[in-house]
Amino acid sequence: MDFEVKDKLGEFYLAGQYRKNMTMGKSGGIRFSELAAAKAAEKTEGASFQEMLKSRYPGAYYNVMDTSKIDDGLWGRNDYPWDAYFVEPADKSVLEWTPSGPQPSMQDSKVQSKINSMAGKTSIVIPSELEEKMQNNPELAQQVMERVDNFIAKHYRTEANQGFLITFDKNGEINHACVVSEGRITVSSSEFVEARKAREAKHAEYERLAEKSALKRKMLQQVGNL
Repeated sequence: MDFEVKDKLGEFYLAGQYRKNMTMGKSGGIRFSELAAAKAAEKTEGASFQEMLKSRYPGAYYNVMDTSKIDDGLWGRNDYPWDAYFVEPADKSVLEWTPSGPQPSMQDSKVQSKINSMAGKTSIVIPSELEEKMQNNPELAQQVMERVDNFIAKHYRTEANQGFLITFDKNGEINHACVVSEGRITVSSSEFVEARKAREAKHAEYERLAEKSALKRKMLQQVGNL
């Protein structure tokens, strides 16, 4: 993670902590430097993914559900119940949601109410298969945590009371996400699928070239032994 991303992430974290303390009536004399020191003192070594998430984003929602079968078209509708993931534990019936009518506009009162309920909050959803992998692989847990940090840092805007929903597939890759900002919600889904396909294609090409190179070396060795 580069310094610019780290700075943005730290700003998001500290701003969130500040808002939290203000809401709880604990603003008396609190300084961002004090919050930064508290953050630096946190120990995440050996912690589970859930513990890291809750430590880094106090109040974040964490649910173990497989969202991989949710169609991109459904996820992108204004009436999709993204707010259903901001509960712990979330009702898994949301995975089977289907629309009951035409798509409402972004300015529809029910859509706006849903957006407002997500503002200022963070929710992370992972499938059970990934959770099990992370329990046995701390390095993978750190990688997934970095993907959460990077996504939030990339989309974070200082002036907006934003909300973030990020879901992962079994391999620890983001497969769905949405960002609430200023009465609007921006969803992402297909871009993650395309990015994963590009990575897989690149990896396959590397393997093909490596295999070709190994075969060439073997042939040269055989010629040299004649």
